[in-house]
Amino acid sequence: MAPISKETDLLVIGGGSGGLGAARMAAGKFGAKAMIVEAMRLGGTCVNVGCVPKKITFNAAAIAEAIHDAKAYGFSLQETKPFDFRSFKLKRDAYIKRLNGIYERNLANDKVEYVHGWAKLLSRNEVEITLDDGSKTTVRANKILIAVGGEPTKPTDTIPGAEHGTNSDGFFDIDTLPKKVALVGAGYIAVEFAGMFNALGTETHLFIRHKTFLRTFDPMIQEGVTAEYERLGVHVHKESTQSRVDKDPATGKLTLHYKDGNGEGKLEDVDHLIWAIGRTPMTKNIGLEEAGVKLDEKGYIVTDGFQNTSVDNIYALGDVSGRVELTPVAIAAGRRLAERLYGGAQFSAAHISYENIPSVVFAHPEVGSIGLTEPQAVEKYGAENLKVYKTSFPAMYYAMMAPEEKGPTKYKVVCAGPEEKVVGLHIMGQGSGEMLQGFGVAIKMGATKKDFDSCIAIHPTSAEELVTLK
Repeated sequence: MAPISKETDLLVIGGGSGGLGAARMAAGKFGAKAMIVEAMRLGGTCVNVGCVPKKITFNAAAIAEAIHDAKAYGFSLQETKPFDFRSFKLKRDAYIKRLNGIYERNLANDKVEYVHGWAKLLSRNEVEITLDDGSKTTVRANKILIAVGGEPTKPTDTIPGAEHGTNSDGFFDIDTLPKKVALVGAGYIAVEFAGMFNALGTETHLFIRHKTFLRTFDPMIQEGVTAEYERLGVHVHKESTQSRVDKDPATGKLTLHYKDGNGEGKLEDVDHLIWAIGRTPMTKNIGLEEAGVKLDEKGYIVTDGFQNTSVDNIYALGDVSGRVELTPVAIAAGRRLAERLYGGAQFSAAHISYENIPSVVFAHPEVGSIGLTEPQAVEKYGAENLKVYKTSFPAMYYAMMAPEEKGPTKYKVVCAGPEEKVVGLHIMGQGSGEMLQGFGVAIKMGATKKDFDSCIAIHPTSAEELVTLK
């Protein structure tokens, strides 16, 4: 290993999407001397235990659904053996490992110095790095970026036996398709995992605190997807709390004791319990307090719209800042920050807007959302100043299927003011993930309902319904 530089222009703590985006832009485009320090694997949560392996697993679940649906189109398919989950996992792991290597090569191509170790702030310009062999070195940096991300939130200590479960990271360590799983959580992680397990044939139990899940989304999404999960056979335990987890020492099977809307109960013979109850910023033990970096009450680094922290020359972005916790947001924020710091006067105001960011949930069906929910729009503009367009229909994909086999498609467009500016768009149904990107561009440009109407429909598609709403 080459000697570590003692000085650098930009030192990035965290080799996830945001940190990589900032370091590569700073060095590769603007010629700054940049160093990135990562204690685990390059790529962060998204590449290693998030978006990428999740989407691969979603694809497997979608293929399982297509095999099931094929008979409605006249295909007679017979599986010669069960889904080989172990082989699937090994191939998925190998793909992720290749991505780790690609990220490291990209850093080298952009002349970013990569150090595998644990970084801790000593001051506003100094960082101590503990290397894999235990040795320590100190690096002085003109500017420091904190982009360490987050980790799964641990369950409360008041639930005895909670440690017998795993979290969203542990989901990707499962190497045998379980017969029965329990998931606790109502956010996109729990919902996506539940949909995948169910599609792959696992008896799936989802425990949520309220009557619907995805509660940051529009009510149409909450109610529609919750009902569809129940139709698909997911056991949704509404208004539930967990009291105890027991583990059989002989079989390893779990028993989850809980209370829900139907009273007290227990779920036995559980192969895996997955806690998906949120994420916590990884701001402990990296010297933030010693350097004077301000944190909020939840442990997130306080930043302004330009990613500045409370300390000059120290910046933060991505999940650690508590803003929109999405990979493309971190990448964009990292690149804009590098432009502002090293791109000269033309980039002096470079930063990202945290408004109208599209997001997708790879649920069953897929969900897409951008802008304000209907309740948010009412609060901001007043109900009298809104016009809401809605439609609900079965996609043509289901034309050959019996009524009870048809999945739902629901769209909502929220418009404000006399010009009917589109301030919110919410979609659920097949293809929503790919569909939302183009509509996201239109909404970022300030599209109105008239603009939607003026676009000729593409027929026959589900998306055409969004430009023909009345």
